[in-house]
Parts: sequence; C-alpha cells; structure tokens
Amino acid sequence: MKFFLISFFVSCLFNHKAFSLDTIAKQAILYDYETKTIIFEKNSEELMSPSSMSKIMTIYYVFKKIKDGDLKLTDKFKVSKKAWKKGGSKMFVNVNTMVSVEDLIRGIIVQSGNDACIAIAEGISGSEALFAEELNLLAKEIGMMNSSFTNSTGWPDPDHLTTIQDLLTLTVRTIEDFASVISSQLEIDSSLIVKRFQDSTFLDSLNFNKYNIATSLIPNTYEFYWNISIENFISRMIKEYSVFWNKNRIAKAKEIGLTKKEVSILASIVEKEQNIKIDERKIIAGLYLNRIKKNMKLESDPTLVFAIGDFSIKRVLNKDKKIKSKYNTYKYKGLPPGPICIPSINSIDAVLNAANHNYIFMCAKEDFSGYHNFAKTYKQHLKNARKYQKALNKRNIMR
Repeated sequence: MKFFLISFFVSCLFNHKAFSLDTIAKQAILYDYETKTIIFEKNSEELMSPSSMSKIMTIYYVFKKIKDGDLKLTDKFKVSKKAWKKGGSKMFVNVNTMVSVEDLIRGIIVQSGNDACIAIAEGISGSEALFAEELNLLAKEIGMMNSSFTNSTGWPDPDHLTTIQDLLTLTVRTIEDFASVISSQLEIDSSLIVKRFQDSTFLDSLNFNKYNIATSLIPNTYEFYWNISIENFISRMIKEYSVFWNKNRIAKAKEIGLTKKEVSILASIVEKEQNIKIDERKIIAGLYLNRIKKNMKLESDPTLVFAIGDFSIKRVLNKDKKIKSKYNTYKYKGLPPGPICIPSINSIDAVLNAANHNYIFMCAKEDFSGYHNFAKTYKQHLKNARKYQKALNKRNIMR
C-alpha cells in the first residue's frame, strides 16, 4: 500500500519552528494554506503514481468547464459500457442511463467513482483518451510541470505520473479558482444576504450595524443544506458566533478592555498587517493595544488602503493620510467602525493573547522577509523606516 500526505491548515495553532514531523509516506507535503507556507515536505519532487488523487484534476477540469459556461450541472451524460464495467471504487451507475453532471460530480468527490469519472470524461471530450490529453494541457497551464495523465480515474499506468508538489499546486488552485463555483451551489442569492446586512432594523435586532456585522462571521468549516434559507443561514452564523465567544474568550476581551466586536476589528487589522508570518501576530496585537492605552492613533497602513479602496497599493504615501474616512487611522483616533477583513480565528486569538511588551512603532523589514522591525521610540522607528524606504526605492516600488 502506498501512503501520501497532503494536509491544509486553515488556522495554524503552533510555532512552525518548534514543529517536527516524520511519516512512513514515501512522498509527503504539509502546507499552511493561510500563510502559504510549506511546513514539511518529503520527496515532494519525486515522480509517483497519484492513484485516485488524479480525480482532483478531473474535478478541476469539470469546474473550469462550469465556470467558463461550457457545462451546466443540469447537463446529462450517457453511461457507456466502458464506464459501467470499470473496476475499483464505483458510483454504481447503470449502463446506458443518463446521469446529470451534478450527480456525477458527487459520485466522483464522495464515492471516488471510477465509473463517474469515465462518464463525465466521455461526455465532455468524446473519449477518455481525449479527455486525458486535455488534462495534460491544462496541467501545464496551471503550473503542474511534472505531471502526465493517461486517464481520468488514476487507474495504474506506467505513464500516469505526478509529484506531490504538483498535487499541492492543483489543490490550492482548485480552492482559489473555483470557490465561487462551489459556493454557487447554495440556493441563497448573495444579493439577498447583502441586502439583509444593510437592513438597519434587522441588524439592530441582532445588536450589530452595517459596519460591524462582518464581525459576526467566524471563519470555519460549516455544513449547510444546499437550499438553506437566508434566515436560517444568518441564524446559524449568529449561533456559531455565540459558541465561539465562550466564557474564556469573553473574560480575556474584558481583561484587555475591548468588546467582542472591537476584538474582531483589531484582529482584522492584525491579520492585514501580518498575513505571512503568523507567529508575529501576537506582537503586533500587543503593539496596537499599547497605542490604544496611550490614546495614540493606530496609524495602520492596511486601514488606509481599505479606506482608499485600492488593494494593489504596496506603498502608502503622505498624501493618502489626509483622506477623510473613519477607516483612516492616521487621521482619527481609536478603532475604525468595522473590520477591514473577516479575521481568522488565529488573529482573534492573537489579540486576546497579545504579547506583553513596550513597542509602539513597527515597520516592515528591509529584507522583505515578511517580518517587522519593532521600536519603543520614534527615533528608532525613523531609522527602521528609512531602511525600508531605501529598500523600496531600490526595487522601484513607488506605489
């Protein structure tokens, strides 16, 4: 038996440097999706037979067809004798029956059905061989440079090969490229959610407003029926919010002098300040709490970028600091009226467990490592800022 390991952490709850891992798997990779960091790898560039993990590539292609408008969930494909007779794991569809794309997708994802893979491959491309050729072209297009597919199922073939690194690339691309396709399977009209979240009477009944309602959304994995109503969806989110804010978290929020909503707002700033090196978040959280205690302006670049609305900005200019917006923390004291993103649980807990220190200034490190230089005095901060500005100039990053 072959062993493979691909693991995705939405929230990393340990220090990467203190973490060690060994596995009997011949090839393995452990990836923190939130920070885009490879934590562990073993023979990740070594060619291997992907077996049923090939079905991720098949599903990727199907999702692409749906997203491009070339395929619909309601389309139906005929189950050929070849698909019906295929051994291994099955969806158990009958020969010559017409099966919808939606059901075939379920058969592939839930049951790892080889018959479903072949039926959808033949339906899209005419034959499984042609489908495999199209998979190979697509694989190269998305950066899977060491992969070769000869079928849609992962059925053993000496020329059907990939690497664990390519599988990581594929899995990340599936998440990032087709989240909208997956989310569209909920019957809820997204415009109705937006409208509901702008209804002041409704929000008042929940003790939120249009600025801070996003703090009620706790990022996690939840199961819903596809036809859930908007009322039940929002009710579920509020329930999960209450579960998340247990006695321990509420006590910690009170200890640092913030409400639950304020914790989430500050956590959103911490997340945007540090979305690469999450081990630094508690230090950043402590810095902003120090500024709040000293009645200083937060002077956070991400809040300014949010106020401007141009998220391609890599360098904030002095003229930007004059913009009139409650989210401009260079101009107004205190926290902005709402979060600048939906913060992760890791960032919320970083605020609740902020590091105790005397830093009140920070600036990105000039080596572009993702870390920051921290300072207790403005004089030291200016030195750090000049080093970073010089590095930006050297790279010709002016905006």
